Amino acid sequence: MIDMFDEDFDSLPLAEGALILNHAIDESTQVDWAKQEMARLFAELELELVHERDDKQRLASFLRIFYHQWGFKGDTTAYYRSENAFIDKVLESRKGIPVSLGALLLYFGRQLGLPLEGIAFPTQFVVRANWDDEIEYINPFNGEYVSEHTLRAWLIGSDGPLVTLKEEHLEVTDNPTVIGRWLALLKSTLLNEEKYLLALKCTDLALNFIPDDPYEIRDRGFIYQQLDCTNIAISDYEYFIEQCPEDPAAELLKGQVSKMSEDSAVVVH
Repeated sequence: MIDMFDEDFDSLPLAEGALILNHAIDESTQVDWAKQEMARLFAELELELVHERDDKQRLASFLRIFYHQWGFKGDTTAYYRSENAFIDKVLESRKGIPVSLGALLLYFGRQLGLPLEGIAFPTQFVVRANWDDEIEYINPFNGEYVSEHTLRAWLIGSDGPLVTLKEEHLEVTDNPTVIGRWLALLKSTLLNEEKYLLALKCTDLALNFIPDDPYEIRDRGFIYQQLDCTNIAISDYEYFIEQCPEDPAAELLKGQVSKMSEDSAVVVH
């Protein structure tokens, strides 16, 4: 098990923290290549913007280069593909999701000296530009600016017409919080792709952040069940049932545990 603590991520650019996370889940992640590619792209970007003096114009030019010249874009055909959450794969394919594309925007933008920060908005990751006279919001999925009216519409689409846009929704999010959400997203996509060994790495890492979390332990039990590690799965399910007896899933899992216990007790002669 790899120990990863909050301070590791606070001191690093989000994209580099994501690479640490990616490698902890899948050791085939090309960390060195990704860093070299980011350095190469930044050198190219710096050269392109050498004559730009106005920061707002520099940001506009940077977004044009990132999305049009380099061809980065949101993956509209396979949004929930796990590769979209691995930075090295995003650099290779030039496709990603808001958090992976947003991490790269922050990486390059901050090196350019632009006042960019990340927001873990309830519906997706958003990049915020903090100017002296205004704050602007960028959708990393396509590089377009979004208004607070649009952000509220996103919330309504997610949570219903009575929801209100609050200041806390627009506050800058620290890297450990973003990495935690990134980890949950990766676990979900890997489970969907039935990549159970990699998903198991996700639950182990999540439990490193929040030990004994019953919901993570329940998910780990499901993974062990898929891997035919019945006794460990039963133990994890029983822990969840004991810790969360009022959760609707607890009743379902009781029946599951009973059946699994019967099946594992069958002796073939």
